[in-house]
Amino acid sequence: MDSMTDINLYTTDRARIHPTAIVAHGAEVGPGVQIGPFCTVGPNVVIEAGAKLVSHVVVEGHTRIGEGAQLFPFCTVGLPPQDFKYKGEPTRCEIGARTLVREHCTIHRGTVTGTGTTRVGNDCMLMAVVHVAHDCTLGNNVIVANNAVMGGHVSIADHAVIGGAAAIHQFVRIGRAAMIGGVSGVEADVIPFGSVIGNRARLAGLNVIGLKRRGFDKAAIHRLHIAFRALYSKEGVFAQRLEAMRARFGDDPLVAEVLEFIDTPSHRGLIRGE
Repeated sequence: MDSMTDINLYTTDRARIHPTAIVAHGAEVGPGVQIGPFCTVGPNVVIEAGAKLVSHVVVEGHTRIGEGAQLFPFCTVGLPPQDFKYKGEPTRCEIGARTLVREHCTIHRGTVTGTGTTRVGNDCMLMAVVHVAHDCTLGNNVIVANNAVMGGHVSIADHAVIGGAAAIHQFVRIGRAAMIGGVSGVEADVIPFGSVIGNRARLAGLNVIGLKRRGFDKAAIHRLHIAFRALYSKEGVFAQRLEAMRARFGDDPLVAEVLEFIDTPSHRGLIRGE
């Protein structure tokens, strides 16, 4: 039987809360919210309309769960970061609308030495046993497969796909619509639309499948591919190839996005090809 149709549910005009759930005084629970068996919701939590905590979910801290989001059994959201510098400051965690957080995921709140907020965007899917560390930012429509982990301060842009058991180093940036292969150790930034693979990840090419799924036409993908090959050729110095790419392809929107990403200051530098 679905736990949220159990006849023992405590029903209010705003939410359906199972009698074994603990919802602290001060928590804000929106209309249509479902809180299943053995869930724990802290006093500073906001759960927006239509969200669902299936069962055995823990949500603590100054945390906001977006409209229609679903949190599955044994995931924990908004607990303190795994950082010795954290001293209990009221930092935040935000989960976007319609995002799915599957079993045993851990999403920690931010730190005052970082941005102060850990944020997962709208329409994301975090598969089972994913770890999102303090001060990470995930954009919209991000997919993170099972057992992937990320250190603090990681930034993942819209429509990126993170393969199973990938490990992303602290402060790494993952560009829009990039693809991270399974079991890849990502130690440096990944350009938008890039595809990386390997135990110590290397840039293997463009995420062409992802580009097609995002609706880019063949001509745009072809121009980006020509620019990519010119930038990551074996000839000459990278800085010179970068300027040549800027001069030749800088007006192309997709290439311009890659150039902007490369120009942005980075803690980790860029992943290069073989």
